[in-house]
Amino acid sequence: MGHGRSAALPEGAVPDGTPRRILEAALRLFARVGFHGTSVRDLAKQCRLQPGALYAHFPSKDHILAELARLGHEVHQAAVRAELLRAGDDPREQIRAFVRAHAAVHATYPQLAMVANEELYALPKELAAPALALRKQSTVLIIDILDRGVSAGWFKCRNLLVTAAALGAIGLRIPYWYDPGGGLEVAALAEMHAELALRMVGCG
Repeated sequence: MGHGRSAALPEGAVPDGTPRRILEAALRLFARVGFHGTSVRDLAKQCRLQPGALYAHFPSKDHILAELARLGHEVHQAAVRAELLRAGDDPREQIRAFVRAHAAVHATYPQLAMVANEELYALPKELAAPALALRKQSTVLIIDILDRGVSAGWFKCRNLLVTAAALGAIGLRIPYWYDPGGGLEVAALAEMHAELALRMVGCG
């Protein structure tokens, strides 16, 4: 599962220190072999800690995954909202902004995106809840943009939820194929996704 790119947590998202080392090691392992394929012993070995020492920082392996899932969704939400603030009120510009941010996050933090999206469902409901709440906010945002675009006559969407899911899905696949060393810059990739989004909603 995943590929060999190095783990990447956003600068400033987690202070330097042992908790960050644990999260980065967990991110590498969860992206490579999955949450269930990673033992606490494996994780402790990566961090050069005794297994019991992990529990001084996180109550369980579940809590480590929950923190990564929350971080991933927070990074996504912050990127989307920052782009939307710059986009103004036009739903055409807003859909471009949303999809640009969505694509850029998945290209910039591929392992974090993979773990936050795929391994989230290994968590009990109470630990998954913060990440799922952020995901719901993003869904509400994009459906609102689509709805206003349809009302204004710019977009042609037979079903808003299906369209929103399709727009999101093309971004979710980026970590599996995108190679940052392949000559395609993240900004260019994000712009291509924005253009595809306009076509998907029937807006030239």
